Amino acid sequence: MLTGGPLDVLTGDYLAELTMLILGRDRLKSPELGYAKTFLRQLERSLALARERGVRIVANAGGLNPAGLADAIRALAAAAGIPVSVAHVEGDDLMPFAEGALTANAYLGGAGITACLRAGADVVVTGRVTDAALVSGPAAWWFDWAPDDHDRLAGAVVAGHVLECGTQSTGGNYSFFTAHDVRRPGFPLAEIAEDGSSVITKHPGTGGVVSVGTVTAQLLYETQGPRYLGPDVTARLDTVRLAQVDADRVSVTGVVGEAPPTTLKVGVTRIGGWRNEVVFVLTGLDIEEKAALVQAQLAEALSQVATADWTLARTDHEDARTEETASALLRLVVRDPSPDRVGRALTSEAVELALASYPGFHVTSPPGPAQPYGIFTSSTVPSATVPHVAVLPDGTRHPVPSPPIPSDPSDVVPPVPARPLDRAPAGPAPAEPTVRVPLGRLAGARSGDKGGDANIGVWVGSDEAWEWLHATLTVEELQSLLPETAGLAVTRHPLPNLRALNFTIAGILGAGVASAHRFDPQAKALGEWLRARHVDIPARLLPTHLPLTPEGTAP
Repeated sequence: MLTGGPLDVLTGDYLAELTMLILGRDRLKSPELGYAKTFLRQLERSLALARERGVRIVANAGGLNPAGLADAIRALAAAAGIPVSVAHVEGDDLMPFAEGALTANAYLGGAGITACLRAGADVVVTGRVTDAALVSGPAAWWFDWAPDDHDRLAGAVVAGHVLECGTQSTGGNYSFFTAHDVRRPGFPLAEIAEDGSSVITKHPGTGGVVSVGTVTAQLLYETQGPRYLGPDVTARLDTVRLAQVDADRVSVTGVVGEAPPTTLKVGVTRIGGWRNEVVFVLTGLDIEEKAALVQAQLAEALSQVATADWTLARTDHEDARTEETASALLRLVVRDPSPDRVGRALTSEAVELALASYPGFHVTSPPGPAQPYGIFTSSTVPSATVPHVAVLPDGTRHPVPSPPIPSDPSDVVPPVPARPLDRAPAGPAPAEPTVRVPLGRLAGARSGDKGGDANIGVWVGSDEAWEWLHATLTVEELQSLLPETAGLAVTRHPLPNLRALNFTIAGILGAGVASAHRFDPQAKALGEWLRARHVDIPARLLPTHLPLTPEGTAP
């Protein structure tokens, strides 16, 4: 990013929910730890170049110890003879918070970053701030925005959300990846204007693509309703308008902002217990019977374990030409408060069945010890109770006030006029020829996790397709297509400007990523599963290379 073209601010997002758990365990080993050590290794190669080019660096790599990271950066710079001023933001760490909590961090906004940059910092490191704050904070500094410049701040928050996962907005993890060369996608950048609008692009000559589709996909990632709540501003996702203004240049305009909530989200991690797993390989014939046998043989050993989950993945093919493609995988995951009940003794007992179980018995790995797993939960605290502090380059501690509360908190912006169809179509559509094909032949999707919940954003590329998607992909239809969501609370949020539907699925990930509740513990592929399910799509909406049979289905 430093060598590929001009930059004013280079940002880095190092903190995910799982990362906070890892850093919490690091801090148990030594109070001097708790920050992302990889950031320091990257600075060794890039700090001098950033200083030479006048690029400010803003990163949340401070994790649980931003002051410690700031000191380490100063030591690194002094040893290399690089004159840089370093500041940090703190106050997010709320420990001790609750019984059993390993970490508890409030999600701060960008105002502390703004204060540090105004004081002349070349490098700003923070603890837990929102991902988008890494962009909105520098934008507020650059344009000298006030805390109540809600529309401008909201535009910068949206730009920050597009940038936060790097190459996910330049063709990485993209439903329609076969349409582009995404072998080495370049990282995205945002050209932010004074009014808060932006253009998402990338450096010339880098790989990947920036399109309305790639930006839409990232906008839908790990979001919930139309109101994107943040500590500085509430950004209205239902007001965002995207346009392809040139090759690899997408404009983001029209973003409406509202006052932020009076509370801050708090992410809390705990050690949830101990887990272990064994994956049995079942080859050839009688797969179901082989799975039933090994489950029956281990039933007694598992009777004292808190939870034992079996999953049979039918990866086998009939009359397969290779042994691997003739095999299925039977996965056993065990969890318990005690490491002894799910330790090596249990996994050894599973492996010791080898000569006394199904024919062809083998497993994918040798017996292993129990491993601790974490739980992520979230709550809220009043914003005014969190001591948001910018520690400036000269050591001055600058308290950051909470955003002003609007005189009338109920005075929020109503939905803006958008494409029609943010409603059910009037009456049933006339019968027309349809093709039964995967939903993904028409729609893109992006999914992700928020603690134990997941979201799936689904979008299409034309108004006609949007009308069909809005009328067809109801909550009931989604649950029919994805049976794992049956019985869970699913909420649908239409976003007409993006021709998109966003679904939130409560509880599908159990206690969160570290508990490995599902085969896909972060729901990263949940959207691709949905795209692979077959539905009846009007033939007129599909590419012409899918011909119809007389029965109206694809051959």
